[in-house]
Amino acid sequence: MGHLPVDVRASLRLFAYYLANGTIDVDLLDGVDYRPALFQFGSPLEQVFAIYCNVLQVDANGEVLNEADAQYRVAQWIRAYCDQSYQVEPPFQAWETELHGP
Repeated sequence: MGHLPVDVRASLRLFAYYLANGTIDVDLLDGVDYRPALFQFGSPLEQVFAIYCNVLQVDANGEVLNEADAQYRVAQWIRAYCDQSYQVEPPFQAWETELHGP
């Protein structure tokens, strides 16, 4: 069994760092401290990682093509989760929020 490409692992590591640090898309989430809402229970955090991984695109060489787009879609979900007046545009498609695995 192979490993995830290095570029994908680096992207996931940085995403986790920004998420835990409170710095995911600072423009969209300015003034929103999402960490208590996401980290208190596992389900919101699980959804965040599902969206990130579902949106992330990788080329044939294993290089990440759209890291900023994946982070932005997560930021939109976080904003909507923390601020119910926020409208996600474009709305999420089912494949973006799908949870995979057991």
